Amino acid sequence: MTAVEAVREPLIHPKILLATAARVLRQLRSDPRTIALVVVVPIVLMTLLYFMFSEQAVPPGAPEPFDRIGIVLLGILPFIMMFLITSIAMLRERRSGTLERLLTTPIGKLDLLGGYGLAFSIVAAVQAVLAAGFSFWLLGLEAQGSVGWVILIAILDAMLGVALGLLCSAFAQTEFQAVQFMPVIVIPQLFLCGLFVPREHLPGWMDVLSQFLPMTYAVEALQEVAGNPSPTGIMWRDIGVVCAWIVAALCLAAATLRRRTP
Repeated sequence: MTAVEAVREPLIHPKILLATAARVLRQLRSDPRTIALVVVVPIVLMTLLYFMFSEQAVPPGAPEPFDRIGIVLLGILPFIMMFLITSIAMLRERRSGTLERLLTTPIGKLDLLGGYGLAFSIVAAVQAVLAAGFSFWLLGLEAQGSVGWVILIAILDAMLGVALGLLCSAFAQTEFQAVQFMPVIVIPQLFLCGLFVPREHLPGWMDVLSQFLPMTYAVEALQEVAGNPSPTGIMWRDIGVVCAWIVAALCLAAATLRRRTP
């Protein structure tokens, strides 16, 4: 291959990317427990949340607690679940030698990670649609904005979990170590995103720190949908920040993806 041809070589090969995504989806189809975990658990958790707040007294004029917290959790739950599933799945590929064999083929790193990202994003889309549909139409969750925006943001949050999970899997040697990234990557974002305490009520240094975390913008985008009938500039900005984090995490994951044998 000449230097000119090498320069013209595309970074992503759509056919290889799609073939990788199809292989991952076939693997997931043969694992019904994981499918049940992805599809059923968010619905069960939203149901528990509904009954937890169902008999709580609400001051006049205040929003229903289930509406305020439920719409945020529709974005947080997919992020957590896809982060955990993706990091462990990729780690299994490494430990089984599958990843090592794939890297000996002409497949590119972005093809590989893009295929994983696409496959898990499809699963995340199914999860988001079912969880949001169940919450809005059966549990009575209400928002000023469109349900479609909630589903879109939930899918982006899940894709963010996929991207960060792929990145973190490069630094773990076992499934146990992969799980240990949860309190490092996920839990601080939960504390600082405004779910438990509004960000404006946080200490100054914590508010500043929260501005560097992607979950902050994912939660804020959902809150904008909850409080406004039409898309707002803040919502668009927050969606852009989340997308930028997805791209950055995938690029970093590709940079850390290496063969372990010469």
